[in-house]
Amino acid sequence: MTSFLQSKEWMEFQRSLGRGVFEYEKEGISARIIKYDLPFGKSYLYIPHGPEMDFNRMTGGLKNPVANFVKWLRESGKSQKSIFIKAEPLVDSVAQALVEAKFRKSKKEIQPSKTVVIDLGQNEDELLMAMHHKTRYNIGVADKHGIVIGEDGSIDSFLRLLKKTAKRDRFNPHPAEYYKKMFDYNGLQTKLYSAKHDGKSVAAALVLIYGDAGYYLHGASDYEHHSLMAPYALHWHIIKQLKAEGLKKYDLWGIDARKWPGVTRFKLGWLGSPKPTGEGGGSHVVEYPGSFDLPLSKFWHLVYKLARKIL
Repeated sequence: MTSFLQSKEWMEFQRSLGRGVFEYEKEGISARIIKYDLPFGKSYLYIPHGPEMDFNRMTGGLKNPVANFVKWLRESGKSQKSIFIKAEPLVDSVAQALVEAKFRKSKKEIQPSKTVVIDLGQNEDELLMAMHHKTRYNIGVADKHGIVIGEDGSIDSFLRLLKKTAKRDRFNPHPAEYYKKMFDYNGLQTKLYSAKHDGKSVAAALVLIYGDAGYYLHGASDYEHHSLMAPYALHWHIIKQLKAEGLKKYDLWGIDARKWPGVTRFKLGWLGSPKPTGEGGGSHVVEYPGSFDLPLSKFWHLVYKLARKIL
């Protein structure tokens, strides 16, 4: 199934943010591309979870279709004063085709290359037994504290929690308008879940529904109430709710033990002993090929990378 990041709905959302969007559909290759503006009138083009390549449709080999696609990317990029093109494909075969077309592996990822996917086809007892024992215990702790979960949280309350979370975990969130538009945009199906204690919101999660899956894209919590273990009650409720709605998967969206050790431990705790990447059935860790860049201007691409290191 196509990633929601390559969906028409996601592209329309990007347009609502004022970003340029481009589309390529030819010779078995499909890509939706977003333009990100940079200082000095420059930009870069980004293909999130793409491109997609149907190698069976590339009659006569894949060399020419891929070459035609990359030629179109270069021409589009130059017309937009782009200094590079970034692609983050979902499968190794596409990544290999990009490398053969002069894309190079990049350390700078926009989407996380590893994630945890929970199989909602399991019953509740199976889901509980698959968890790390500490995760099960913390769900019980939250229950004893009377944590109440609902979808009645306000986006402003979420943003207040997010501000605390960003300060604590030292990351830069999107502008407030981004989250407000994502929550309100009619083209996307989003749910804002809130965990409350004594009527006060202490944790929240913004979940996007697409196809047969729910995606935990953004979360926040109040560390002053850490002992309540509210995030455990929150996500256990989400898992049961998505399961009741007939969804097949819950994607916890991003783990990285080096960059986000606490968040990674929390997410892996829902798996217990996760299955290896690619093993069919059950909850598991998924690993994507990562990020690949095609420089259009070596000078400006170098300036960009140096600026990112400094800033």
